[in-house]
Amino acid sequence: MEIFLLISALAGGWFWVDSVTAREAAVDSGRGLAERCSLQLLDDTVACSKLRLGRNSRGRMQLMRTYHFEVSASGSDRLSCHLTLLGHRLQSWHIPPYLVH
Repeated sequence: MEIFLLISALAGGWFWVDSVTAREAAVDSGRGLAERCSLQLLDDTVACSKLRLGRNSRGRMQLMRTYHFEVSASGSDRLSCHLTLLGHRLQSWHIPPYLVH
């Protein structure tokens, strides 16, 4: 029983550290995408909305996380966007079309 609890605690600790690192990578990616599109990342934050397993280019299983975030073109509008990380690498992203004033 103690072995099971120890393994569970270690797995939970690993998942927590991996999630914090992935979130930091998502914030950096979101900020970079916003800057590349001449937008402002609002609240300087992202929110994980989906967690699943995916395969990388070598065929290895990794956690795939989808994060939602908001950007603004003029400061008074909000555009809902998302990005997907496979492991800690940007896999895909979407920023909807917007008008530049």
